[in-house]
Amino acid sequence: MDWFTAPEYWLSRLLFQRGLAAIYLIAFLGAAMQFRALIGERGMLPVPRFVARTPFRLAPSLFQLHYSDRFFAAVAWAGVGLSAALVVGVADLVPLWAAMGMWAVLWAGYLSIVNVGQRWYGFGWESLLLEAGFLAIFLGNDETAPPVLVLWLARWLLFRVEFGAGLIKVRGDTCWRDLTCLYYHHETQPMPGPLSWFFHHLPKPLHRIEVAANHVAQLIVPFGLFAPQPVASVAAGIVVVTQLWLVISGNFAWLNWVTILLALTVIDGSLMARILPVPEPPALPWAPMWFAGLVIACTVLTVALSYWPVRNMLSSDQRMNMSFNAYHLVGTYGAFGTIGRTRPEVVFEGTTDSDVTEQTRWQEYEFKGKPGDVRRLPRQFAPYHLRLDWLLWFAALSPFYARPWLLPFAERLLTNDRATLRLLRHNPFPDAPPKYVRARLYEYRFTTRQELLSDRAWWHRTLIGEYLPPVTSVKTKSE
Repeated sequence: MDWFTAPEYWLSRLLFQRGLAAIYLIAFLGAAMQFRALIGERGMLPVPRFVARTPFRLAPSLFQLHYSDRFFAAVAWAGVGLSAALVVGVADLVPLWAAMGMWAVLWAGYLSIVNVGQRWYGFGWESLLLEAGFLAIFLGNDETAPPVLVLWLARWLLFRVEFGAGLIKVRGDTCWRDLTCLYYHHETQPMPGPLSWFFHHLPKPLHRIEVAANHVAQLIVPFGLFAPQPVASVAAGIVVVTQLWLVISGNFAWLNWVTILLALTVIDGSLMARILPVPEPPALPWAPMWFAGLVIACTVLTVALSYWPVRNMLSSDQRMNMSFNAYHLVGTYGAFGTIGRTRPEVVFEGTTDSDVTEQTRWQEYEFKGKPGDVRRLPRQFAPYHLRLDWLLWFAALSPFYARPWLLPFAERLLTNDRATLRLLRHNPFPDAPPKYVRARLYEYRFTTRQELLSDRAWWHRTLIGEYLPPVTSVKTKSE
């Protein structure tokens, strides 16, 4: 069984599993904190209504068997607790079968949430976390050395993430081919971070170099992941550097961090030891036969399911961030095939006036992550995921994205719904709910250096028009 294990990757496995457990913790925590307003019994897109019309085979989930807000909260907080246990290394203190069971419970619990999350959970990094989490089940613990086959499956997942993203770009927007996409990206990305203003104002020649370097990192470097060492480690190191660049320039939930963790599984521990002060590897026994059988079965399953993402990548009509099965295994990935040149932004307002006139005084709601107050510097939230803020970016691009939940959201503002207000940064009506709520569409752009110094504003905005006309609770309910 010498061919089956790779003891030199023990540190890579440790970093991957502990880091992935931390991401799971953040994902379950976000679910626990946000679900009541989004998908709870009285949420904007309630789970009971969804499961009533969706068969189990299309959305396998614990919540197909039973749903209540209390049960959902129990699952989410149990996920937080189990993730925390894995972060501190409990999986290495229990038998191999128990460690695998812990990872399997995490995967099944989060799959149950994603599969009933509807539009709020329609992001590529949900599938990425689930697919990486499924591989973590078969990586073992300190009772065995890391299995080579699973390490190669992790490389295959990393390749699909990077190469798929590169393909969708060169096949998509022309600005990727003429190297000008970063003239706009930092300003128009879904949720800018605290350094995005500065990235946006880098010299345009440097932006063109960044785009060219991105093409190299995503279209050429991924093939190096399958090369012998140390080439594979160098390729993985390039992936880590480019992902850290994305981390500091924006907010993309845990997409970048899971990609970094996958890259760490490629780096040979002996090479890592030359750079970092790491302890000597423990004595790792051979893998038991039952474990080897499960690993081989996982490998065969992955190879069989790879037909669909490979066909997608080879297609001129490539789709990005798509799962081909209800278990979110072996999907296809990619982002920003199209780059916006301007930034539309939906701004919600309310008033306590009994009638809407030209003299009505409207007050704005502030969200935690999306741009609002032009003088507020964007915050860093990733890897935590603000789902409402992200969906509002899509809603600004097209009302289609908000059709199922826009009026329910307005109704909850009109009643000062506590669960909904917890998703916001500021409620201008703390004492009594507003009489009317409306939404207006603005175009936002980053200020120039001169405007920042003179106006102390990071953004400049121009009114485009009405997005949602003034509504009252009576009108909303009649919808």
